[in-house]
Amino acid sequence: MRKTKVFVDSDVVISSLLSEKGAAYLLLNEQKSNFVISNISKTELEVVIKRLKIDQNRLQTLVKKHLKVIKLKKEISRIKKDFRIYTTDIDDTHIVAGAASSKAKFLLTYNIRHFQRQKINEDLGIVVLNPAQYLQYLKSLE
Repeated sequence: MRKTKVFVDSDVVISSLLSEKGAAYLLLNEQKSNFVISNISKTELEVVIKRLKIDQNRLQTLVKKHLKVIKLKKEISRIKKDFRIYTTDIDDTHIVAGAASSKAKFLLTYNIRHFQRQKINEDLGIVVLNPAQYLQYLKSLE
């Protein structure tokens, strides 16, 4: 069976590094999906883990073992212009751009309210869920 491609927002990655008991940790450490982040998300994550004093090696290990990093070729200013209709927070446009560019079926985030879920689904064919909702989806397939 082919693994589903899932784009992961930075908040989900951080959550998985902060707690080994939550949905984010369970998801990112299982092998049922292909998890993707962008180069912009990776840079954002490196800044956040420094601020939160999380061991940088933990992020590097997670990325190496469980996350594919794709490169967004557009400038951030262009991404903000092209994808602003999909978010209520202009700083989240790169997340939608990454999901679209990677051809992900799902976008996982804890900031669901920042995303125009219906428009993203209609225009891009991507379903926006939080990690617990995605876990439920996976269980429904069993």
